[in-house]
Amino acid sequence: MTRDDEQASLFGSAEPELAASSVPSAAPATHQPLAARMRPRALGEVVGQEHITRAGSLLPQLIATNRFGSLLFYGPPGCGKTSIAEAIARETGSRFVRVNAVMSNVAELREILAIARRRPEARTILFIDELHRFNKSQQDLLLPDVEEGNVRLIGATTHNPGFYVNPPLLSRSHLFRLEPLATEAVAGVLRKALADAERGLGARGHRADDKVLSDLAVLCDGDLRRALNALEVLALSLPEQAPITEKELEVFARERRIRYDADEDEHYDTISAFIKSCRGSDPDAAMYWLAKMLAGGEDPRFIARRLVILASEDVGLADPMALPLTVAAHHACDFIGLPEAELTLAHATLYIATTAKSNSATLALGEARRALQEQPVQPVPMPLRDKGGQASKRAGHGKGYLYAHDFPENISGQAYLEKPLTLYAPKSAGFEAKIAERLARWKDLRAQRATR
Repeated sequence: MTRDDEQASLFGSAEPELAASSVPSAAPATHQPLAARMRPRALGEVVGQEHITRAGSLLPQLIATNRFGSLLFYGPPGCGKTSIAEAIARETGSRFVRVNAVMSNVAELREILAIARRRPEARTILFIDELHRFNKSQQDLLLPDVEEGNVRLIGATTHNPGFYVNPPLLSRSHLFRLEPLATEAVAGVLRKALADAERGLGARGHRADDKVLSDLAVLCDGDLRRALNALEVLALSLPEQAPITEKELEVFARERRIRYDADEDEHYDTISAFIKSCRGSDPDAAMYWLAKMLAGGEDPRFIARRLVILASEDVGLADPMALPLTVAAHHACDFIGLPEAELTLAHATLYIATTAKSNSATLALGEARRALQEQPVQPVPMPLRDKGGQASKRAGHGKGYLYAHDFPENISGQAYLEKPLTLYAPKSAGFEAKIAERLARWKDLRAQRATR
């Protein structure tokens, strides 16, 4: 077998045929899942991503001129990343090579790139699904051929490219963010699939009310692939001509899984929403995001740690009970475990979301750090230094120190910094309002008793 024959075996056809045969076929295969058969045949058929596909926007202009470089599509599962890539290849007549990053390796990439170099007129599009799975060396391998234009990379990822794609590759690509599909968009495609006799389920004669299709779309969380495959399963479980009703949806609804990937984008986005809801004193939103995390299998100790941080970062002295309560919740999660620990987390979440808020501790620490960075470091005043040991005593350490308990309200008037600074500014919320009053009174007493 020659090298050319080996390459033909790898890609499914001899090299002279690659430019035509590797463009995704518009004709559906009967053995394909419904989601594959119903893929858009052109960019204009893509639904739910009008912010990047509408006429006059950047992506259609790039495709119309066929002068685009590399493209990155970032969005959740089932939002149309692969469909858009295939539509681009079809509309531009490009040679299309699809690779899944989970199963690919360096050897396969080298072979793909070598063929693309020999066929510059074919304008090869290399579509890499789950691009975030490629390690740094695999991504670096693409750079020279992307730079030279030997291949036009289209990468698809469910992860934030800023964290998972090498900066040199990212800088050479147009980034397009895709959104989860709206319920109406998903339901519309489901309706079309039921009626389409060529690619869809039209030949089986099933019917479904708009509410059933809408409910199925909601259960699939904006994932069109999942919705179409679910519709196919429901249809094939019924006799031909039988209607698809709410009854058929009940089993699917009971097995619904929340889209939540631990240690990935959904994890970070959801905990961010939870933290901001607690900080913003919205107990309803905080409980919703808490329930989503728990349903998605989040580690309850992770949630509890965030609540402990919130207790100091955003509640602070406005409610001194917040910190011991959240620390207790963290300990409870350890020795109770799920599912009972969910109640403990709900208890602590509601407490943090509904209590008075103050970020004065966060601000005070920031001001102290700024003073250390921007000003000369102050020496410890002699009266405050440790006088342990004869050498320290002879040096005068501790001399002139005024014992605070010997004075009314523990205010001696002694200065504790050589150059006074104001770093802590109490808020007027909750318990901290009393602290503000106390500090104002002590400020007056210090002025009266000022001494060095």
